[in-house]
Amino acid sequence: MELGATAAASAYRVLARKYRPATFDDLIGQDAMVRTISNAFETNRVPQAWILTGVRGVGKTTTARILARALNYEMPDGSGAPTVHMPQLGVHCQAIMDSRHVDVIEMDAASHNGVDDIRQINEAVRYAPVSARYKVYILDEVHMVTSQGFNALLKTLEEPPPHVKFVFATTEIRKVPVTVLSRCQRFDLRRVEAGLIVKHLDQICAKESIAAEPEALAMIARAAEGSVRDSLSLLDQAIAHAAGGVRAEDVRQMLGLADRARVIDLFEAIMRGDVAAALKELRDQYESGADPAVTLADLAEFTNFVTRVKIVPSVADDPSLAEAERTRGRALAASLSMRVLSRTWQMLFRGIPEVQSATKPIAAAEMVLVRLAYAADLPTPDEVIRSLDTGVNGAPPRPQANGGGAPGANSAVTRHPQAEASRSPGGAPRAALAAQPAPLAHAAPRPSVPRSNAETAPAPLHVERFEDVIALAADKRELKLKAALERDVRLVKIENGRLEIALEPAAAPGLVNDLTRKLSEWTSRRWLVVVSGEPGAPTIREQSAAEQAAREQGVRGDPLVQALMNRFPGAEIVAVRVRAEPATAPGAPDGDDGYGEPTLDDGPSFGEHGAVNDVDDDF
Repeated sequence: MELGATAAASAYRVLARKYRPATFDDLIGQDAMVRTISNAFETNRVPQAWILTGVRGVGKTTTARILARALNYEMPDGSGAPTVHMPQLGVHCQAIMDSRHVDVIEMDAASHNGVDDIRQINEAVRYAPVSARYKVYILDEVHMVTSQGFNALLKTLEEPPPHVKFVFATTEIRKVPVTVLSRCQRFDLRRVEAGLIVKHLDQICAKESIAAEPEALAMIARAAEGSVRDSLSLLDQAIAHAAGGVRAEDVRQMLGLADRARVIDLFEAIMRGDVAAALKELRDQYESGADPAVTLADLAEFTNFVTRVKIVPSVADDPSLAEAERTRGRALAASLSMRVLSRTWQMLFRGIPEVQSATKPIAAAEMVLVRLAYAADLPTPDEVIRSLDTGVNGAPPRPQANGGGAPGANSAVTRHPQAEASRSPGGAPRAALAAQPAPLAHAAPRPSVPRSNAETAPAPLHVERFEDVIALAADKRELKLKAALERDVRLVKIENGRLEIALEPAAAPGLVNDLTRKLSEWTSRRWLVVVSGEPGAPTIREQSAAEQAAREQGVRGDPLVQALMNRFPGAEIVAVRVRAEPATAPGAPDGDDGYGEPTLDDGPSFGEHGAVNDVDDDF
C-alpha cells in the first residue's frame, strides 16, 4: 500500500495540469470576465447559472472549477463566505480542484445528453448539499445535449433551489438554444494574445529550471493560436524533444516550420520576381524538413503581417515577434503597395489547398511560387490604366482611328514597361525595353502639320434619345447597366444633358448615381439624372414585348399563315422576326438576303413537330 502511494505521488503530471490556474488571479487574458465575476461576488449578485464559451484551451472548465471553489470557500474554523479572494486552500478547495467533491458534479454532456440524464439532475437538485454550501453542476460541452434534454432542464434552470448553481461550458455556443442562453450569464473567453502566452511560458520554464530561447517560445505561442493548454502541451513536447533546454532550431524541427528569417528571404525573392532564388530557397527548406503547405501558410501569415504593418505600424511592436521580422516587415510594408500585397494574399489563399491535396506537395508549392514570382512585377490594373492615360514618357496617347476598338495598323499602342519585361532563363526579369512603335522601313515620310487642341481632342458624344443611352451602354460593354435601363427605367424626358426617368420598384438603389457618373464620363459633359413623379413611358422591354405581340397578332391574321396553320394541325408560331433590308450590290440576284444564302419568301419555315420557327412580317 505504501509502495503504491509512493508511485502515485511520484507520477509525472504534464505541465497543462500541473500549472492549471487555481484562482481568478492565475487566469491570463480573461480580465473582462474576471472583473465582472468579482464585482458580482462583492455585491452579492451571484446568478444561478453561467455559460462559458470559447475555443479549446482558454480555460472554460478551469473557470468552472474556480467558480465552484469560490462559491463553497470555507476555512477550517467554519468562517468564510462566497468570495473570489482565496489566499489559501479552504476545506473543499483541494477536492474541487481534483474533481472528487461530492457536491460539485462534473458531467460530460456528450455522454449524458438524454432526457433520462437531465431527469436525474432535476430529481437530485431537491436535496441539500452534503458538506458544501452549494451544490454545483458543471456540464462540459453542453451543446451536445439533445433538444428534449434542454427542454427538460429549462424549468429547473430558471428557478433552481437556493442551494444549486449551474456552470455550462461549450465551444459551439450557436448550438445552444436561446431559451437556455436567456437563463444564464454568458461569458465569451477570448483567445490569449501571443505576448501573454510567451510571458506565461517563460515563467513556467523558470519554475521548472529549464533554459528556453525567446524565439522558441514565440514559435510555440504562434502555433498554439491563442490556446494556453496547447502552448503548454507544445512546451512539454519541446522539452522532451530537446532533452532539456528549449531551442528554436529544435522547436522548428518539431513543428515542421521553416526558419522565420528564411521565410522572409523567400518572400523577398518572390517580390523581386526572382524565380530561381525562390525555388532554390523552397527546396532547401523542404530538404531541411519543412512541410511545403506549412511554408506557404507561413508566407501567407507574413503577407498578412506586412499588410497590417502598412495600415497600423504599431503592429510591429508585438513582443512575440523576432527582431528580424519587425525590421524587415516594416521595410517591406513601406516598399510594397497594398494592391500587390492583396494579390499575393489571394494567390497564396488559393494555392495552399492545392498543395495540401496534391500527390506531390513540393511540386505544387513550386508552381504556386512560379505564379507568385511572375505576377509580382506585373502592373496592377490601375497602373495599366494610368499608363494608358499618360502614354509613354508622359506624352498624351494618340487617339485611335477606329473609335476606341482594336488598334489599327498605324495606331500607337502604349504598354506598361513591366508588362513587356522579358525574363532570363532563371526567371529574373531583365531590363524592360521601351514600348515605343518601331519605325516602318518602307513608309513614306508624312508631313509634319501642327494640330490644334480642338483637332486632337475627341469630339464629345451627343445623346438625344433614350435609345442612344442604351446603345452607348452596350458599346461600352456595360451590360449590367444596359439590362437595368431596358428593364427598370421608364423615360419621362431627355434634353440638354438632363434625363428625367421613373423607376420600377425592383430597380437597384444605386442605379441613378451610376447612370449619372457613366453618362458624364462617356459624353465628356455634365449630366443630371433625376427621378420624376410622373409615370413615364413604358420600359424598353415592355415596348419590345408589345411590338412582338402586335407582330404575332398581325401574322396570325394573315391568310397565308392561316392556310399553313390549317394545313398543319397542331403547329405553333414560335417567334416572329423582322427581316432586315438586304444589303446587296446592284445586279445581285433576287432572293439574296446579304448573307450569301438564298431565302424563300413564299411562307414561314416549319421545324420539328410541325412548329413554325420564324415568320417574316413583310408578306
